[in-house]
Amino acid sequence: MTDDDQRSDEARENFAYFSNEYAQALQAFKTIEGQSSTLLLMGVSDELRGFIDQFITMASGTKALAEERGETHFAEWFGELIRKAEALRGEIVPQ
Repeated sequence: MTDDDQRSDEARENFAYFSNEYAQALQAFKTIEGQSSTLLLMGVSDELRGFIDQFITMASGTKALAEERGETHFAEWFGELIRKAEALRGEIVPQ
């Protein structure tokens, strides 16, 4: 196997990994966003904030890994999800 083949395999593996991670993160964010109103009406803003904090922690770790591996587009996309999650967290009024 040549160096080019190894790099090509690594690039495919990175793409598959980050594509899967992004799809999961996007689904998780949409779920949190979609349930946020219900959770707030139920009076569980602390739990919602906890879900968002967990999401941000996870997404930040994956963003850092994408940056480390030179996957700039994935890093940007995770950064966008993080910004949206932080904005959502900022809308939560403590009860």
